[in-house]
Amino acid sequence: MHRHNTAVALRELRDLGAILGVPDVAGDADPTTGYNVVVDGSANVIGGTSAVAPHWAGLIALLNQSLQQPVGFLNPLLYAPNFASAFNDISVGGNGGYNAGAGWDPCTGLGSPDGAKLLAALKGGAMA
Repeated sequence: MHRHNTAVALRELRDLGAILGVPDVAGDADPTTGYNVVVDGSANVIGGTSAVAPHWAGLIALLNQSLQQPVGFLNPLLYAPNFASAFNDISVGGNGGYNAGAGWDPCTGLGSPDGAKLLAALKGGAMA
């Protein structure tokens, strides 16, 4: 296993004819169904990038811990065939600019992560 740096990873993708999407991935960003938090003693549900980014940061920290090494630049790996089952495809909903649909879409990317399946894909040699 080795860490990817951005320049190398992007060159590898270009050589494979692959394209990164924006967004790559999703999380529950709906402010009414997002994440339960307590702020100043008051329970609230929050969503949006401010909630999803820490969710992903925590997931990556747990992956790093389980693998006993940093995953490095993960984005290019997400598009590898053995990672397809590591995401829950989101095909309903929208963000005001784009609608979710089957497969990758400009609203939800590849979908929301399944942490256990993402770890399994990484352990399966995708980082090598």
